Amino acid sequence: MMNIKAFTLVSAVERELLTGDREHISIECVECCGRNLYVGTNDCFIYHFLLEEKTLPTGTASFIATKQLHRHLGFKKPVNELCAASALNRLLVLCDNSITLVNMLNLEPVPSGARIKGATTFAVNENPVNGDPFCVEVCIISVKRRTVQMFLVYEDRVQIVKEVSTPEQPLAVAVDGYFLCLALTTQYIILNYSTGLSQDLFPYCSEEKPPIVKRIGRQEFLLAGPGGLGMFATVAGISQRAPVHWSENVIGAAVCFPYVIALDDEFITVHSMLDQQQKQTLPFKEGHILQDFEGRVIVATSKGVYILVPLPLEKQIQDLLASRRVEEALVLAKGARRNIPKDKFQVMYRRVLQQAGFIQFAQLQFLEAKELFRSSQLDVRELISLYPFLLPTSSSFTRSHPPLHEYADLNQLTQGDQEKMAKCKRFLMSYLNEVRSTEVANGYKEDIDTALLKLYAEADHDSLLDLLVTENFCLLTDSAAWLEKHKKYFALGLLYHYNKQDASAVQLWVKIVNGDIQDSTRSDLYEYIVDFLTYCLDQELVWTHADWLLQKSEEIGVQVFTKRPLDEKQQTGFNPDDIISCLKKYPKALVKYLEHLVIDRRLQKEEYHTHLAILYLEEVLRQRVATGGKDEDATEAQTKLRRLLQKSDSYRVHLLKEKIQGAGLPMESAILHGKLGEHEKALHILVHEMGDFSAAEDYCLWGSEGQDAACRQHLFHTLLAMYLHAGPSAHALTVAAVDLLNHHAREFDATQVLQLLPDTWSVQLLCPFLTGAMRDSIHARRTTQVALGLARSENLIYMYDKVKLKGSAVWLSDKKLCELCQNPFGEPVFVRYPNGGLVHTHCAASRHTTPSSPSPGTRT
Repeated sequence: MMNIKAFTLVSAVERELLTGDREHISIECVECCGRNLYVGTNDCFIYHFLLEEKTLPTGTASFIATKQLHRHLGFKKPVNELCAASALNRLLVLCDNSITLVNMLNLEPVPSGARIKGATTFAVNENPVNGDPFCVEVCIISVKRRTVQMFLVYEDRVQIVKEVSTPEQPLAVAVDGYFLCLALTTQYIILNYSTGLSQDLFPYCSEEKPPIVKRIGRQEFLLAGPGGLGMFATVAGISQRAPVHWSENVIGAAVCFPYVIALDDEFITVHSMLDQQQKQTLPFKEGHILQDFEGRVIVATSKGVYILVPLPLEKQIQDLLASRRVEEALVLAKGARRNIPKDKFQVMYRRVLQQAGFIQFAQLQFLEAKELFRSSQLDVRELISLYPFLLPTSSSFTRSHPPLHEYADLNQLTQGDQEKMAKCKRFLMSYLNEVRSTEVANGYKEDIDTALLKLYAEADHDSLLDLLVTENFCLLTDSAAWLEKHKKYFALGLLYHYNKQDASAVQLWVKIVNGDIQDSTRSDLYEYIVDFLTYCLDQELVWTHADWLLQKSEEIGVQVFTKRPLDEKQQTGFNPDDIISCLKKYPKALVKYLEHLVIDRRLQKEEYHTHLAILYLEEVLRQRVATGGKDEDATEAQTKLRRLLQKSDSYRVHLLKEKIQGAGLPMESAILHGKLGEHEKALHILVHEMGDFSAAEDYCLWGSEGQDAACRQHLFHTLLAMYLHAGPSAHALTVAAVDLLNHHAREFDATQVLQLLPDTWSVQLLCPFLTGAMRDSIHARRTTQVALGLARSENLIYMYDKVKLKGSAVWLSDKKLCELCQNPFGEPVFVRYPNGGLVHTHCAASRHTTPSSPSPGTRT
């Protein structure tokens, strides 16, 4: 049990004011209606007081009771119960088993003498079913055994409405609409007096202690249950709230939401209806009356009347928060919804959530704190402001007043504990990252992103770069100074780039690569700069750093030109001639760029192809000089040169031929002869000078690329003739000729080849060639036969159609009209369509389509 000060006990009517020195007088009942307080005594008197509430300088309430009058009812019995009916200006008084109607002001009985006789106790229906505003519904427990009666009470008369029997003798009653909650001898029941249906609730022994039945709200009652439980029950016979635990000896109960107040012989106890916990205990001896009147709770002994004054719920909540009792404060705050106007409640509840969030935050309960901050829509700057220097210097933020917490900053909150401080910073990083893209950030995204950048930079967090390369609202001035302070120069460059200051970004990154400043964020920063400038649209910036890039690495630096997006080149791109001019100092880069133009972009410009070929040639010659011409295998440069000479048709052949002449490059010379159409010279070099028969065969293949079959056949026949004319002594050439025929049989005209071959060659030697030639010949013959057969079939179909069309007679007279021009035929010459339509020959010639109806169709 954790105590909270929910009520203060204040005296309302002192003993001296009521009884003076008459010891035998005691209070039997009380009633309060507005400022009017009525007290019934055991000597049959009713006292009327006016209550005046005042607030003392200490903030506590006090009451001054002014006696108006008192009146004796004329009986010798005590006044058992009082109940005010303000709408009727009547006071219902139960005395000597009769309910008398008296005037609320002068306490005089009504002139008509109207009263309800034979009542042991009664209850007023606060949820009346009668629509008359000038009558009160009253339920009495009759002196008759096991009987309750319903009455309508007017200003000067009473009217019985219903009499209902009960299973056992009723002892206490509360009313809501048509429903009676009755305490019988052994149990509680709900009884609908309109239908007579009843619902048992739970057993109860009235002999051990008196029952308690209180209406606490619409269709809900509070009952004293067994085992010291305060039970809640609805008219449906169910409980929608957990019971409260109170004293076994409770003698009275009342409700002042959200609390249930119980009275026993020594104490007043206060229990929460929200979490069922006992919240407060007030010593109070000899109390025997506890009632609530429209939110005002009154307790009384036999000699005095006291009022339980509730502390404002907001103060109770703040007291709980001050005691770090977060859960209780939140439960109480949420339950206060029904007591506070909606707009005011929302403001209050949001603030309580925020305060609770900071309490949880201070206790490092970050998950709970985050949920409270998010649900309360906390201005996240309240949290950021705890961290020194995180808010931008330009921020106009001031903390909430009154403050949401008691901490000046994070140092005070953590008391300098570095581990706690690090945890708090990690939490803020996570929280800011979550809320920066939500509605919570609207209006101060700059403050959030700037704070997040500072946290990332300080913690050397990987997410710093992710923040800067995506949409962000980091303030340049604050962020740049912070990044420079923590030596995050690469990140600072990204910040400059995001703020469209690419020149500053690249300049900073160049300093890092040059070693002028230290930042190990990226080991490949040079390559990153190349890539960055490749996609940069600022040509001036690229030219500014082009020399630096190429000096660092020609092969990588040239990528700033070779990997630029193609669409950008086509519109506002760099002029290739300007780039070539720039690259003259960098031969490797120049070769790479020309390869890009010629091979990748396939630009068919003679200057680029010739320039690239010359550069390849110069590199080949340089390598030959370096190796002394001993390396017989083709180098990479030589392979590139040969491929370019073979594939390209855009270079200056004669110029290259002159440069190669005498350089000892027979293969290249052969390719150039081939480009000039001098195939015999080319093949002569390959066969007789180089003795490279494989290259000769390849020459025939690539030399005839894009040409017709006759061109390829001519080249192969030329090569074969060159092999055969060498004479019988050239054994190697004979073997090459046989291999050529056997490997490329389909490239030759077999008839011509057989005429060229020496008579001494055996059939077995040429078996592969002859087999291939026969197969190709047979295949060609059969293909031709198939084509001929198809053509004959098609012709036969056409002939059949023609005969079919000629089989029917055509009648032509001077009354027959042309279907196109609708004129008669002047001579027996016409065109007939498959559908039988006749037209003039000149009409058919001038039109390719015929009238829509009828459609002559295709002309025959």
